[in-house]
Amino acid sequence: MVARTTLEGPELARTRRDMAKLVDADGFRTYIRDGWGEWDSSVDLPHGTAEAAAAHRARLTAALPGKRIALAAGRAHVRSNDTFHEFRADSDFVWLTGCQVEGAVLVLTDDDATLFVPVPSETHSVDFFGDADRSPFWIGAAAGPKEWGGALGITARPIEDLANALRGRHPETLVAKGVDPLLDALTGSHSDELRTVLAELRRIKDDWEVDQLRQAVDASVKGFADVAMELGQAVRGGGERWLQGTFDRRARTEGKGPGYTSIVAAGPHAPVLHWTRCDGRVNDADLLLLDAGVEMNSLYTADVTRTFPVSGEFSEPQRQVYDLVHRSHVAALAEVRPGNDYSAFHHTAMRVLAEGLHDWGLLPVSVDKALDPSGQHHRRYIVCGTGHFLGLDVHDCADARQETYQQGILERGMALTVEPGLYFHPNDETLPPELRGIGVRIEDDLVVTSTGADVLSDSLPIEADDVAAWVRKQRS
Repeated sequence: MVARTTLEGPELARTRRDMAKLVDADGFRTYIRDGWGEWDSSVDLPHGTAEAAAAHRARLTAALPGKRIALAAGRAHVRSNDTFHEFRADSDFVWLTGCQVEGAVLVLTDDDATLFVPVPSETHSVDFFGDADRSPFWIGAAAGPKEWGGALGITARPIEDLANALRGRHPETLVAKGVDPLLDALTGSHSDELRTVLAELRRIKDDWEVDQLRQAVDASVKGFADVAMELGQAVRGGGERWLQGTFDRRARTEGKGPGYTSIVAAGPHAPVLHWTRCDGRVNDADLLLLDAGVEMNSLYTADVTRTFPVSGEFSEPQRQVYDLVHRSHVAALAEVRPGNDYSAFHHTAMRVLAEGLHDWGLLPVSVDKALDPSGQHHRRYIVCGTGHFLGLDVHDCADARQETYQQGILERGMALTVEPGLYFHPNDETLPPELRGIGVRIEDDLVVTSTGADVLSDSLPIEADDVAAWVRKQRS
């Protein structure tokens, strides 16, 4: 791997010395400058991206009239030394532009929107062979202002013009700070209000966004089937990592990649809520908890969980836990409808779980005392929540105010997950031995409609007999 030239340090110093030698070599400079054909710098976007982004900008300026707004796409984060994580653009920026170019900035007012993007290095400049960030020689063909402006129907200018665009007095400039050092340096201010407004606008998905989510879920369903088909290989020695790689390969093929680190948790790992190590064995007697979602090229992501028996048959204790979680899940799904409290599905799921745990003799108090805010004894076995908003981020709209999120009302166009579960750790001595090491979660992705909810992930089975039959079919 060659070094990127954006990091100060020993590697950058060595790279600069190497480049200085090349700059001094007249033959190299002359020979590399000429003889290049046209680069294919066209922009390929999902259909409808430009129109959706324009509508989103209109919603934002209507919510914040008279303000100048600046948001950046961001920069790739250092992984170690001179290597970087793959770039992932800021979600609010993508919602407003559809653009995913590192270093790009949007400046928005009531009557104008300008996208500032880096200009790819040209063959006659030293940067053509010396700039590992922007030169097509290093990174492949890249679009500049002309191409992005045409693709998005927006005014686009070189990033070098940004400083001039931010000059002058304006009633107020709202900036999302901490995303790009250049924008921070040019503005010197930020606004929590901007992130809050954007989060609350993004709660309501338009038809284009719902279609992107539907595509993400459909791709994820394929990934779940891929995983089930590879269970035999996982048991023979591939383990959890083999299954994680199987899903992630599908995600890279169908979209940009996994929307988050895929959780593949077999047997005693299933109760571990964030089991992303995925370094365990897979046995035929295990339950496998798979929590994964494909992120489309638009960055909209699915977030689906299924728990299924590796062998295609539940043991009696596994079935006991699964059936309780399933009852909780079905009851919670029924609460997702416009006008209902957002928290209704959570409270319903918790009551069903608490009642079941009480019936099994696992609660030291009554169900009502457990469900009381001062009790919550049942949460020992489900310390996490039972759902969240979904969209460009797997935990979408996180900057929204409580009164518009967990304490708010469900509205048509909201996308969310419902995901109750039970997590019985193998070393939990409050449990009978047969239940220890069992973890079950069922998670579906929904969009609130005018009359109820559309379960986007309903092509994956959730009833125990259907789940078991699905596994047997995939493994055959």
